[in-house]
Amino acid sequence: MSASALLFRYRMAINTVVIVLGFWAPWIDYLGIGHRISLLEWLALELSRAGLLRFTVAAPAVIVLAALIAAIGALFRIWGTAWLGPATVLNSQMQAGIIIADGPYRYVRNPLYLGLWCMVLALAIIMPPTGALFTIVVITAFIWALIRGEEAFLTAQLGEPYRVYLTAVPRLFPSLRTGLQPTGRKPHWLRALLAEPVPIGVFLALAVFSWTYNSQLMARIIFVSLGVSLIMRAFLPGTPQSTLDPEKDRTTTSLSS
Repeated sequence: MSASALLFRYRMAINTVVIVLGFWAPWIDYLGIGHRISLLEWLALELSRAGLLRFTVAAPAVIVLAALIAAIGALFRIWGTAWLGPATVLNSQMQAGIIIADGPYRYVRNPLYLGLWCMVLALAIIMPPTGALFTIVVITAFIWALIRGEEAFLTAQLGEPYRVYLTAVPRLFPSLRTGLQPTGRKPHWLRALLAEPVPIGVFLALAVFSWTYNSQLMARIIFVSLGVSLIMRAFLPGTPQSTLDPEKDRTTTSLSS
């Protein structure tokens, strides 16, 4: 098995380990690197010390910004999963059957990875500053490795149609306009909502419970949503769209993130 395939298979476990390490930040206790306060508090204090905002204004401003980023992350995750299908999104192997060019895939090639990155960025505000830095850097590098691995795999499997798709749709920064025409596929919103409890949990933790300034409570909510996600993975049957016959539809590639 190639390194890219191995990283893809264990992507959820790797993401979870990195996020747990970000919250734990063992280097603070054992090496004395950093401080055991949340990034939210640290950012608010620094904005206050710089004279840019009063602390009482800076803290809510950081919360609102993080909640907005979490909402964007949840939107891209749910939107992408609705069109791609939970069975493909949760699959442990890369899929290469047909080219999905509907929904968010008309504007950005990797909406699920973009949603994951936004979710982690928002989540970082309740980690210690050094833990947040560690998590953002490692997850960013990991997502980049996954994307490059998938692109190489799909190019090898699908050839010229996928190369055309690569030139038509940006990798991570969504285009506001697209020349791709929808194919008439229908999204599955309910199944997408059930398949994406983690970004929903992150958004709720930040939008509703961050006002308590209780990082431990917010972390519990997020880890509960992760547990729900693991349960839902076992109860969302279905045939991945990527197993469809590619000869039947050349307008639509199947990417799982």
